[in-house]
Amino acid sequence: QVQLVESGGGLVQAGGSLRLSCAASGRTLSIYSFSIYSMGWFRQGPGKEREFVASIRRSGTTDYTDSVKGRFTISRDNANTMVYLQMSSLKPEDTAIYYCAASNLVLPGPLQGKYAYWGQGTQVTVSS
Repeated sequence: QVQLVESGGGLVQAGGSLRLSCAASGRTLSIYSFSIYSMGWFRQGPGKEREFVASIRRSGTTDYTDSVKGRFTISRDNANTMVYLQMSSLKPEDTAIYYCAASNLVLPGPLQGKYAYWGQGTQVTVSS
């Protein structure tokens, strides 16, 4: 089992930046076992379905949805079992609850069903 806890959300003006953090823990989670998980960030805006934002594979390869490319950066710190989402040039349409997710698959991609573990989410609100 893997527990994920997001933090770093808040209220920011359009054009601003935020850095989301996701802390992974678990009774059987080691630095090695965390390093082989693929990690993802998803978001659910008001009245919208939850959608893929970014992912980082065990190899370090990253993927992003088109709407955040060039503005968001996903990264991981395996030694501390952390995943981050640096968000810049934020827009009101980025307002959403942001969720961290973990997958033991090599290539889960943007498919939510491929991620077995989810955090509770952190709210990001971008004002215009």
